[in-house]
Amino acid sequence: KLISIYNSSYHTFHFQNEYFKQLFCAIFSLLLLSSMQCHAQLSSTFYDRTCPTALTTIRTGIRQAVSSERRMAASLIRLHFHDCFVQGCDASLLLDETPTIVSEKTALPNLGSVRGFSVIEDAKREVEKTCPGVVSCADILAVAARDASTLVGGPSWTVKLGRRDSTTASHTLAETDLPGPFDPLSRLISGFANKALTTRDMVALSGSHSIGQAQCFLFRDRIYSNGTDIDAGFASTRRRQCPQEDQNGNLAPLDLVTPNQLDNNYFKNLRQRKGLLQSDQVLLSGGSTDDIVTEYSNSPRAFASDFATAMIKMEISVL
Repeated sequence: KLISIYNSSYHTFHFQNEYFKQLFCAIFSLLLLSSMQCHAQLSSTFYDRTCPTALTTIRTGIRQAVSSERRMAASLIRLHFHDCFVQGCDASLLLDETPTIVSEKTALPNLGSVRGFSVIEDAKREVEKTCPGVVSCADILAVAARDASTLVGGPSWTVKLGRRDSTTASHTLAETDLPGPFDPLSRLISGFANKALTTRDMVALSGSHSIGQAQCFLFRDRIYSNGTDIDAGFASTRRRQCPQEDQNGNLAPLDLVTPNQLDNNYFKNLRQRKGLLQSDQVLLSGGSTDDIVTEYSNSPRAFASDFATAMIKMEISVL
């Protein structure tokens, strides 16, 4: 068609041809850029000009929340993890049920256990006072998890910013993709691998169970099993607050020794057969993760470094 239109003027056609060549190159470049990983667009300085007080404001809110309740540090890290493991770190877990949204909050791994929503909402409200409509909830949640870690003695890391908030949730993925307290080692490894996380990343992230608490029904079978993979004295202690029937919601610290400190004591517990959840103790059960557990139990520095690295890796799946 171009030839028929411009055959009377070679130069005009040549000009148009060059124009379309350039247009094609531009479109191709845009397509190439859009296919690149989203994390290439994230930056730790994303809000430096548009909301320079954002990180300070968030940290103040998280510090107040953790100061009021130390357990909240574990809850915020878990909230971020459960968000990232479904659709990516997009704050979809924060969405309530609507006529068009089946909330992730009501998925079995989250229902009645995931908490800390009000802390994120409060932080968002404070940020909005100075920078309305600028900072995403997804970024606030990512920063909150990092700040929560440091406030209980855990590692810090640089949070890349620039995430967009999701307008949709996936109840189905929340039901299927989140690791469970009864999962065998093979399922844990494959589940993390599906999120581009290595076995080492999985073990490091499991170390977040150095803080926080679990409900009785999640570890009842383990403490009454009389199995060889649980210390008898530890099981007896845990039975006091977790009877064989009823009291499902009774809480026990995941780490009995330093329950409010994000450290490597979790891995020392595993070596003593004192992992509270079955999915904890399987990390030291004669499988491929035994050496990693031993390394982390001997080196708090190795654990802290790998935990921070794994958190960064987990956080790059974003909108």
